[in-house]
Amino acid sequence: MKHLKRWLPLFLIVLLALVLGACGGGQSEPSEEQTGETSQTEQTSTGPVIFLSTQARPVEEQEKMRNNILANAPVEVEFIAEDTGVFIDRVKSEVQTGKGEVSLLGALHGDFAALTNELDDLTPLLNELSDRGFPDQFVELGKLGTTEQKYIPWMQATYIFAANKEALQYLPEGADINALTWEQLLEWGKNIYEATGEAKLGFPAGDKGLLHRFLEGYLYPSYTGTMVTGFRSPEAVAMWEQFREIWKYTNPQSTTYSFMQEPLLSGEVWVAFDHTARLIEAFRERPDDFVAFPAPAGPKGRGFMPVLAGLAIPKSAPNKAGAEEVIKYLTTPEVQAETLRQIGFFPVVAGDLPEDIDVGIRAEGEAVAKQAAAPDALPALLPVGLGEQNNAFNQVYKDTFLRIIINGEDIQTVLQEEGDKLQEILNTAGAPCWPPDPPSDGVCQVK
Repeated sequence: MKHLKRWLPLFLIVLLALVLGACGGGQSEPSEEQTGETSQTEQTSTGPVIFLSTQARPVEEQEKMRNNILANAPVEVEFIAEDTGVFIDRVKSEVQTGKGEVSLLGALHGDFAALTNELDDLTPLLNELSDRGFPDQFVELGKLGTTEQKYIPWMQATYIFAANKEALQYLPEGADINALTWEQLLEWGKNIYEATGEAKLGFPAGDKGLLHRFLEGYLYPSYTGTMVTGFRSPEAVAMWEQFREIWKYTNPQSTTYSFMQEPLLSGEVWVAFDHTARLIEAFRERPDDFVAFPAPAGPKGRGFMPVLAGLAIPKSAPNKAGAEEVIKYLTTPEVQAETLRQIGFFPVVAGDLPEDIDVGIRAEGEAVAKQAAAPDALPALLPVGLGEQNNAFNQVYKDTFLRIIINGEDIQTVLQEEGDKLQEILNTAGAPCWPPDPPSDGVCQVK
């Protein structure tokens, strides 16, 4: 009995240790609910929001993002600009490994198209931002073909028309310059020619001009509702027939123009199409002499090509709450205007531009906003998924223009032959369709 009494305290100590060890072992293997709680804690990190972007890459623009645009953000933001390839690889890697550092993404629509499965659904956030007045078409693009809101519109650049005010007196009767049709543009050009004896329409068809964007993003969508699949359709034939008529009233020197601000300022051209950056000097130098306006509409809508950037949150984001706060901040009218001042991208939200905005930028900005918000607006995105075939793709549209409009070849023959080339390029790239063409299973097909 004495031995038992001597060993009893030691036995109780060992037993207590075993019990505590068992409790500790249970805690070392957390349940699924506990894992979820831990994950949620990580996602609501209070550290800085790391903002990875394919936009504002030049050094001076990075500094403007950090020192001006993001200066008054509600949370600390670390802005990092990367090339598209690095951007996509990093996001995919962080999501796949579950070890995220980046909480906020800024990129073009085409960049996000490669990350559909890696992006959070931002539908609740979009609902909170219902007062922003995002164009419906931009919101739809932000779904990336899914039922979820994969990105929130951030900023845009695009192409518009500009006119010398001298030309306004020749507008067709009853025409609204902010809601023209291609038929009315033809009539306008004809009226100017008959009154002055000069062809005063102008397009950037020179070697370094952006006429291919005009064809891809404006004419083709307006007449066919597509950029690619309707390339040689009956609607495309009708489009080229009408553009031949428009070309009759186009300054023949257009084949030498690359920046339309120059012929506008010289008076060679009165009505011109180009990228906003290639029209801006006309508005800056003589703001009282020119007016900016949206592209005309065709049978399928008002085709236009926005260079649309958005904001997204990767599924691996460690600070989702902070990222949402930054998105709210960047989409306020005040910060949208500051973005325009600093890096030249136009707002995607409703509202008037401040009085202190550069007069040239203001003129263009109003036209950009009207174009995007038009009820018949039909956005056509920059080509997606072409890789090294991008230049060859653009060349098909340039060659088609040259053969039909300049050389006067048979429209149907040209479209058949160039359409075959277009299909070959798409096959080589393995590129599926992109808006405004409907989604495709596999490679996009020229009909």
